[in-house]
Amino acid sequence: MYIAQAFNVLHDWWRYLVGVIIVSIGVVIGQIPFTVAVLAKAFSNGGDMTNLDQSKLLSLLEPNLSLFLMLLSFAVGLLAVILVSKYLHKQTLTHLTTSRKKIDWKRFLFIFILWGVISSSFTLGEYFVSPEDYQLNFKLVPFLILCIIAIVMVPLQTSFEEYLFRGYLMQGIGVIVKNKWIPLITTSTVFGLLHIANPEVEKLGYVIMVYYIGTGLFLGIITLMDEGMELALGFHAANNLFTALLVTADWTAFQTHSVLKDMSDPEKIGFMEIFFPVFVVFPILLFILSKKYKWTNWKDKLFGSVTPPPSEDYKILE
Repeated sequence: MYIAQAFNVLHDWWRYLVGVIIVSIGVVIGQIPFTVAVLAKAFSNGGDMTNLDQSKLLSLLEPNLSLFLMLLSFAVGLLAVILVSKYLHKQTLTHLTTSRKKIDWKRFLFIFILWGVISSSFTLGEYFVSPEDYQLNFKLVPFLILCIIAIVMVPLQTSFEEYLFRGYLMQGIGVIVKNKWIPLITTSTVFGLLHIANPEVEKLGYVIMVYYIGTGLFLGIITLMDEGMELALGFHAANNLFTALLVTADWTAFQTHSVLKDMSDPEKIGFMEIFFPVFVVFPILLFILSKKYKWTNWKDKLFGSVTPPPSEDYKILE
């Protein structure tokens, strides 16, 4: 089983504590270029940063440069997770990713394409229903540069979050508490709360946390039910990549040279944007995935115990 296989590597509780600290340091180091660039730009504009909220700070830099530097910290964080897993826990990347003998990229591609089509359809549907809420933002050269940056960097960002929450922490908490529901709830909640600094929260209010935590819960469920992270990796990559390319707004974390710009009043965003995905779309996706991959025994896979192998002589996976 996906969580229980962590018993086969070095899994002392202190290793996970040290690992989280190292990963956090890596993310902070990765944020330095973005911070320096923003400060340099602010001071060149007079140095007054007293009235700048996060969305305005992001807008100080050219959008493509801002996106690249912002995502750089996640790339460093991903490297840190991989190195911590390899050297602190003696764990292979495959072992961190899935309970299968090798990573199943067909699963990744299936949900990547599926969610890419669905999420893009939602965005384009909203555009045709309410064109007055959008402005055509397409400029060929900046958009092509955005494509290169997004295709390379966005999967690194989403993979970092998945490997940290649905991988490293899911397994670590699971082997410590020896059940599945605590790591599922804990990682989903922390994943959601870490988005609390996003400019979307400032504009939409804390109700948007329903979407963030609900998305984390959905990703955790498909990881546990499928005994691997491939589906979570594909969904998250598609969600952020297609969003970055299709639509942007002045009050979002991703301010890009996308095709469309959302000009609507964020205070009017409600049920469709926040609750509909969590309580309608995600359950439908769970149903589709459960049929395709023949998931069974939901109660045990989501709420069952995590038991170590019979022998205490655990085999370290090199």
